[in-house]
Amino acid sequence: MADIAVQLPDGSSRNVAPGTTVAGLAADIGAGLAKAAVSAVVDGDERDLNVELADGNQVEIVTADSEAGMHVLRHSTAHVMAQAVLEMWPGATFAIGPPIENGFYYDFSLPDGATFNDDDLERIEAKMRQIVDADQPFIRTEVPAASALELMADHPYKRDIIERVTSGAIDSELSGEASGDVISFYRNTDAFVDMCVGPHVPSTGRLGHFKLMSVAGAYWRGDENQPMLQRIYGTAWATSKQLKQHLQRLEEAAKRDHRKLANELDLLSFPSQLGGGLAIWHPKGAIARKLMEDDSRRRHEEGGYSFAYTPHLANGNLFQTSGHLDFYADGMYPPMEMDNGTYYPKPMNCPMHVLVYRSQQRSYRELPLRLFELGTVYRYERAGTLHGLMRIRGFTQDDAHIFVDQEGLAAELQNLLDFVLDVLRSYGFEDFTAKLSTRPQNKSVGSDEIWTLATDCLVAALEAAGLEYEVDEGGGAFYGPKIDVDVRDAIGRSWQLSTIQADFALPERFDLEYVAPDGSRQRPVMLHRALMGSLERFFGVLIEHYAGNFPLWLAPVQVQVLPVAEEHEAYGRHVVDRLVAGGYRCEYAEPTDPLGKRIRRAKTQKIPYVLVVGSEDESAKTVGVNPRGGDVERGVSIDDFLSRLEADMGDRAAARVLGPTT
Repeated sequence: MADIAVQLPDGSSRNVAPGTTVAGLAADIGAGLAKAAVSAVVDGDERDLNVELADGNQVEIVTADSEAGMHVLRHSTAHVMAQAVLEMWPGATFAIGPPIENGFYYDFSLPDGATFNDDDLERIEAKMRQIVDADQPFIRTEVPAASALELMADHPYKRDIIERVTSGAIDSELSGEASGDVISFYRNTDAFVDMCVGPHVPSTGRLGHFKLMSVAGAYWRGDENQPMLQRIYGTAWATSKQLKQHLQRLEEAAKRDHRKLANELDLLSFPSQLGGGLAIWHPKGAIARKLMEDDSRRRHEEGGYSFAYTPHLANGNLFQTSGHLDFYADGMYPPMEMDNGTYYPKPMNCPMHVLVYRSQQRSYRELPLRLFELGTVYRYERAGTLHGLMRIRGFTQDDAHIFVDQEGLAAELQNLLDFVLDVLRSYGFEDFTAKLSTRPQNKSVGSDEIWTLATDCLVAALEAAGLEYEVDEGGGAFYGPKIDVDVRDAIGRSWQLSTIQADFALPERFDLEYVAPDGSRQRPVMLHRALMGSLERFFGVLIEHYAGNFPLWLAPVQVQVLPVAEEHEAYGRHVVDRLVAGGYRCEYAEPTDPLGKRIRRAKTQKIPYVLVVGSEDESAKTVGVNPRGGDVERGVSIDDFLSRLEADMGDRAAARVLGPTT
């Protein structure tokens, strides 16, 4: 028979013999590609390597070092974990096991209510390695839904998936398990078969660079009314080096955990008496928060914003008009019935800023009207999703809403993005990426023209800023396109912080207008903008980014003065007075403990500068400077040290306060 021709991603064509599989094609191209290949995309569909090719197929071979290849490795490793658990716990059943960022998980229910512990993870991991060493093939089969139900007779969660698939009630979390009326399975041995759409690596021997990480509870389908399952999380990588690097990053992340550091540095706490997801800021944390708030207010005042203050709750009619009761009710706290109506704690500040705009007739001359508020909002987050400051129920947004005409939209969006990047850079972030989310199909408000204008203006702003971005086609809210800005922290993690969102819905819902130059009434465009997102989450990110070693301007205590002995106390207090008069936050550590112990204590508190003063310093009017992370210096004059502090503060240097100078 004549050879068949397949098309490769670079546009070239390659002739192979009839019956050639994807693996055969990879081998024909080169031994290195054959070794690296884990799956393929054939005519747009993900397929296993043993799939036979047909004439005219478009073929992309997926390698282990790609994002798609890592996805296949992790999904395959999840199957091996499920096989190990079901072999070790007869009578156990399993639910779903998808790949996730950096790893995978699988949900299980053990017989008689048994639970996993840390020792079990080691045993499961050892069993998985036996399965890997056996190099068992992943063999795909397809059966009708009725036969699939029989095959999964002992596994109720798998049966639930099959029934939901065939009824059309499938959700995205389950879509990797089954699809359509014909259900696909992968069998490793006669004893183990798992339902999955695939693809998978050819055999278990292609796996091995993995580690099981933790156990957590998870409700079936995320519904607290459903049974609680046990979820085992793991991580998997293409090479042992990648696995080692990931584990090192996790170790470093654990050291930087903001919840741990917030406690050690006495910044804030989450008392159980207060309720889940609510924080109390201690004095040192409150100092840092005030500095952030003051900095934000200053920047907004200089940026042409007007300040607003709005209440913490509002009549339900407001949220009915805004649409929050229709689209966001699950994230809101329950209503409070009062004698004059139903009230809700506010989940957003935007409806109240709309009321500021519509409090009087507006002219085009007032646009853009920029309203800013450090507004506290309340959102109900499920208990299982709470995570320190990163996922919290009461938080303060640095919230701005801008009302602009279409003619000024491009300039305002560029202004907003420049403002965002300037603020993020001022906190020490330099590595940015962005995502542009565009119009969703069949579920949006606003004309084609306004969507096109706003999207084009957002693109122009991104390109003018030179910001790398990806496009999430159709991922925008129904009421407008948006830009999300991510920052990469000191250990390479990405955090989504800032958002610029166009809104075509609220101006319509509240019938907002302005008087145009020709005297006509026109509808403004509303822009939502958050720089930090929320003060709480942003502070949590800063704690982890700096590992608690805040820059001088943000450090709750900038300098601590330690007299060597009691006879140096008067001079030590004089040094403190000089620093405080200079506008710096300074503590005095009495000589009740040995000097070395006091220095070590100050270091654990991550204070930027520790000053030690003794007899020679008193005579010469100098200090010994022990900088955080630097070498000790002796005999530094107080004036020189003050100049150093001022230089370290940069554009946030405090205005000098008159005080003692000798």
